[in-house]
Amino acid sequence: MESFLLAINPHDPLWIAIAFVCGLAMKVVGLPPLIGFLLAGFALNMAGAQTSGFLSATADLGVTLLLFTIGLKLNFKSLMRPEVMGVATIHMSLLVGLMVCLLLALSALGVLHFATMEWQTGLLIAFALSFSSTVFAVKILEELGAATTRHGQISIGILVVQDLFAVLFLAASAGKWPSLWAIGLLLLFPLRHLLAYLLKLSGHGEMLVLFGFVIALGGADLFELVNMKGDLGALVFGMLLAGAPKAGELYRTLINFKDLFLIGFFLSVGMTAMPGLAELAPALILLLFLPVKVALYFGLLTGFKLRARTAWQASLNLANYSEFGLIVCAIAIASGWLSTEWLAVMAILLSLSFMLAAPLAAQGDALYE
Repeated sequence: MESFLLAINPHDPLWIAIAFVCGLAMKVVGLPPLIGFLLAGFALNMAGAQTSGFLSATADLGVTLLLFTIGLKLNFKSLMRPEVMGVATIHMSLLVGLMVCLLLALSALGVLHFATMEWQTGLLIAFALSFSSTVFAVKILEELGAATTRHGQISIGILVVQDLFAVLFLAASAGKWPSLWAIGLLLLFPLRHLLAYLLKLSGHGEMLVLFGFVIALGGADLFELVNMKGDLGALVFGMLLAGAPKAGELYRTLINFKDLFLIGFFLSVGMTAMPGLAELAPALILLLFLPVKVALYFGLLTGFKLRARTAWQASLNLANYSEFGLIVCAIAIASGWLSTEWLAVMAILLSLSFMLAAPLAAQGDALYE
């Protein structure tokens, strides 16, 4: 009988072992292991390694489980609060405007990759850079044990609102709007009691794990069938189960699986494109704009009457760029709006923002004092 291991590239176990060594090294020096995973991806990329189908599949599964577990801790009312919906919307509008001005100024000065940039392209990149990474922020909050704190919940709420904007953009850019069958998704809300009952019947152990995987992956596939983003489906199905008596146990059961699969995601980010000195310079220029992004978060959160400490820590949780930028660049390159070098620029920028934001978020209280 053919072994399942034959479907795995022989290099994949080595890539994972390198990720373990790098993650362990970061843990020993007091930094989050995910920085080690990113560094491992960069090292493998520079050595000529390429992302395999196995790593891509585990990365996708990790992100789906991540959003499902986020949904288990959220409710719709929390997203409608002014400090969540208002901050997310106003922040994106202001930051995109500022970034477009910066990019056009760099284009007028003839700086590096920005020299030939038109305002439409600048608007696209500015929009991509206005997002913060859901995967990174939630992982940091969990490692700090702050996912259920006030600043943690606000940060996650803002990220979910940004994800909704991302869904609208992807639909518009691909000309792929939800089908008429998407209206039927409204029937899911009355069915939440049935889902909670099935969760209760699942009991403990392997049946609970299987239930979580079926609902998360099934929800993602259901949304894809009606031309909606699958990850949003996983999030919605998690929210449908939020508040159920066994939702907390399901969350604790899936969290280790999610963390394991997300290793593939962080490795894949580092291995997305070959970084070089030509791509490093524009990435560093865009990284210099990150403090402005954080300052806007802090100003808006305090403007919505949050305590300064809560606003400060929430701002640090969001002090990064998002993997959504890679998706936007891929769309722009496919449409002929950007050169292929921009994918490497965005991959470097994303990784550098992760490595900078992780220690800042971990030392948020000390920095505040």
